[in-house]
Amino acid sequence: MSDDYEISSDPARLDAALVHHWLSTDAHWALGRSRDKQDRAIAGSLNFGAYDRASGAQVGYARVVTDRATFAWLCDVYIDSSARGKGLGTTLVAAVRDEEETYGVRRMLLSTPDAHGVYAKVGFKGLTAPDEWMVYLYDN
Repeated sequence: MSDDYEISSDPARLDAALVHHWLSTDAHWALGRSRDKQDRAIAGSLNFGAYDRASGAQVGYARVVTDRATFAWLCDVYIDSSARGKGLGTTLVAAVRDEEETYGVRRMLLSTPDAHGVYAKVGFKGLTAPDEWMVYLYDN
């Protein structure tokens, strides 16, 4: 990725309306997500934006549910179609990984049906003991 983009976790820079639009209309995992639900997710998370240096426009987003001490869950990683194919997604995820490391987080998890290669580039691996993990799925 070139120096054309910068990553920031400054909440004042985040364009919540744009993030909601991207996720609710183009991200298969969040299609139809309400603005209220997205705003609550943003409020309860550590949020990262990727910004075009020339224009200042937000072109990417990632959200981390974290206690900033022991655990983190990476989700809602999205790159605008205008900025895809330039390595920005990998750079964004690496920035998230690096910031979480400064807190001493022991593990960061994520779930993806199709982007394993992006995450593997920054050190994510498949679960070594999947039989230890459980999930509760709500019906909503």
